[in-house]
Amino acid sequence: MKTPGSALVLFSGGQDSTTCLAWALTRFECVETVGFDYGQRHAVELAQRGVVLRALRERFPAWRQRLGEDHMLDAGVLGQIGQCALTSETAFAMQEDGLPNTFVPGRNLLFCTLAGALAYRRGLHALVLGVSQTDYCGYPDCRDAAIQAMQQALSLGMDRPIAIETPLMWIDKAATWQLAHGLGQQADPAGGGPALVQLIVEHTHTCYAGDRTRRHPWGWGCGRCPACQLRAAGWGKFQSDPNFYAHNFLLT
Repeated sequence: MKTPGSALVLFSGGQDSTTCLAWALTRFECVETVGFDYGQRHAVELAQRGVVLRALRERFPAWRQRLGEDHMLDAGVLGQIGQCALTSETAFAMQEDGLPNTFVPGRNLLFCTLAGALAYRRGLHALVLGVSQTDYCGYPDCRDAAIQAMQQALSLGMDRPIAIETPLMWIDKAATWQLAHGLGQQADPAGGGPALVQLIVEHTHTCYAGDRTRRHPWGWGCGRCPACQLRAAGWGKFQSDPNFYAHNFLLT
């Protein structure tokens, strides 16, 4: 299950990137994290990053020694290029081009480039990114083809192989909850599965509106934005049949 070497997890403080962090901690000997401040209206996620990292270290001793340095990079240039519903107080809606106005053009491409440069300097071998084509919400830079192209560009441009791992690419949000449960159980057979799920519910932040005043069974959020609706639907499906997804499939 474990891959020798090291990885840099693009860690926002949300459900998906926290699950990816747990995934990386089961596979790599050394894992570092990086977050990006791009003027997002849900900047509360940046504050939750430290909370999640501390909780993981406290609850999962097996991962503590593998979890290395955390980095924060300024990606504010994205807001300078143009505003959208994630960088301004704009109502969530679909645009004339068929994309949601929560789409930040070039965001994941820039994140991968900056993370690739940081990984180069830190001597890390892989990037881990929580994008999903199965839960595709109209974001072109979440597609597998876009990520594969970025992997090739980074490897060529830096003259060294660098892998971009996307453990959520082909699973939906319900399976992401199940994956978190399986990873936690693997790290701590004595209750680690429910513990990691509960940690994600209590401490991560995914709501686009940045609302941490309302607590739902699946976590904190406004309950109305696209991110909350997707998370809630996945939680409902996961709770209705938590064993629907094959454990071995999710952990391979």
